[in-house]
Formats: sequence, structure tokens, C-alpha cells
Amino acid sequence: MSMRRKELTFSSSSDTCAAWLYPAAVDEGARPIIVMAHGLTGTRRDRLGAFADRFAAAGIAALVFDYRGFGDSTGEPDLYEPSRQLDDWRAAIAFARSLPGVDAERVATLGSSSGGGHALAAAAADRKIAAAISQVPMLDRETQSYIRPQHVLEAIKAAAAEGRYLPAVGQPNEAALIYAPGAEVGWRRVVAIGDESRWRNRVSAAWLLGPPYRPIQHSASLHCPWLVCVAADDQVAKPGPAIEAARGAPKGELRIYPGIDHFDIYDGPPHEAVVADEVEFLQRHLLGRNLSGNTYADAEFSRIGLPERQKPLP
Repeated sequence: MSMRRKELTFSSSSDTCAAWLYPAAVDEGARPIIVMAHGLTGTRRDRLGAFADRFAAAGIAALVFDYRGFGDSTGEPDLYEPSRQLDDWRAAIAFARSLPGVDAERVATLGSSSGGGHALAAAAADRKIAAAISQVPMLDRETQSYIRPQHVLEAIKAAAAEGRYLPAVGQPNEAALIYAPGAEVGWRRVVAIGDESRWRNRVSAAWLLGPPYRPIQHSASLHCPWLVCVAADDQVAKPGPAIEAARGAPKGELRIYPGIDHFDIYDGPPHEAVVADEVEFLQRHLLGRNLSGNTYADAEFSRIGLPERQKPLP
């Protein structure tokens, strides 16, 4: 745990969101800040601090928050609605800008999985956002979801129609929102354990009856630099659409990490590769430092196992 981490709260609608502030290690004037959250049911306790600590050490403050109904935040437990979580993002960004010692003109967003879609959508809705990062992102449920057996689809539809709850993560052929091979084991490596944990494997299903959530539609007109970190072997969110979205964004930067899956970015060599790229990106766009000489034109490359440019995936 970071010794400098501070416990904070902010309001979102009539509820209270829990947050941790990781102050920048450098106290020279107003500092940039990155607002961060997980995807789906993930909480601030589930390895996001490993990223926030690195950003803070690089001179960029980080605000890591829990959505309403999840983690340490108040609100109806386990209620997932994309529009509701986007409201939480807007509240978190406004709160970050109000913090003492923060430069309100240098605010970035970062999200994992479906949170990566939120980070994109929140940035697109706020012209003052200076940069955005989407890691292992779910940007479009329609094109990034893998095919499920018909009996599983029917069970999920029934749960949604009846207003029931589903497991957030389960086994293949189980009626769960995330069901990829190895996903449950992978996610349970990420979540905090024991008394530290606030994660519940339970999430509302009614939102699935609404219109598809497609933050990918914002990518082609996004005003700010956008880093997309893609796991080449992602079994939860198909990589192809995210890769094409990054390539098509006006200021998109793409990193493809071969040989890793959706939940591999939170520890070990994959984590080190991803967080190093994110720090370098943020230093360029929030601190004005170009440590690598990268430009948008040559920003696509692989960091694990292959020093050369990664070939496009089919």
C-alpha cells in the first residue's frame, strides 16, 4: 500500500463514491492528475494501485474511485448501468479538478476493460480532458464479444428480463457476463483478498435489455491523445475492434502485447510493459516530455518478446 495514499469521497447524484488519491511525488506547483476506475464490478482495491503508484512516482497524481454500488461506495449494491457509471466518471473528473495542488487543465482518464470504454466516452464528452488511456478495453459489446452457446444466451436473456443478477465472472458455458476460458482464475488473481477485498461476483443483468453500449463510436472524433493497450490473446474482449479504433483515432496510439490475455496486465512482466508505456505516454502529454521520440505515426509497437513493430492482427 502506498504510504502517501489518501482516503477521499465525492458525491455522485445522491450517493457517495469512495476514492483514493495518490499525490504526485513531485510537489512543484500544480500537478496533472489521472482519474482511474476498473470495469464492470472491479474495485479500486483490485490492483489499480499498482498503476497509480507508478504514475504518482512519475509526477502525476492519480484518483482511483469505486462506482456507486461497488467497492466502498454507497448506492444500490451490484447495480451496473453504463450510463450510471459514466455519471460517476463525470463526478470524479469534476472532483479531481477541484483538489488542491491539481492543474485542472491537465486531467487524463484511464479505465480497464469496460472501464476502458468509459475512459474513452468520458474524455469524448469533456473537451478539457488532456489525454485518455484504455487498457484491455471493451469498447463495443456488439463486435468484441465472443460467440456463446444458445442455451447460455437464453439463460442470460431470462435473467435480464426478470431483473435478476448474474455472476460477473464464470466458467465457459456458464451464464455469467465474463465466461472466457481461464477468466475466472485470471480475475481471482487480480482481486484483493481477505479483509482487503470488497469485490462480489454478482452484477445486475437488466441493462442488457437496453441499447448496446458502444463507446467505440467516439474514437474517430476524439480530440485528445488516446493510448490503447491491447492484449493480443484477449479472450474476454476481441482485440480487433479496439486495434482498428486506435488506428482510426485522430491522436490514437496503439500498443499490442503478444502472448497475454485480458487479466495478465496486472502483475509480472506484462504489467511492467503496460505501465511503462502508460507512464511514457502521460509524461509526453501531461508533462511535455518526449522520452522516446515517439510520434503518432510510429507509436504502434510491441513491448513483450518482440522489439520490432508488431504485425497487424487479422
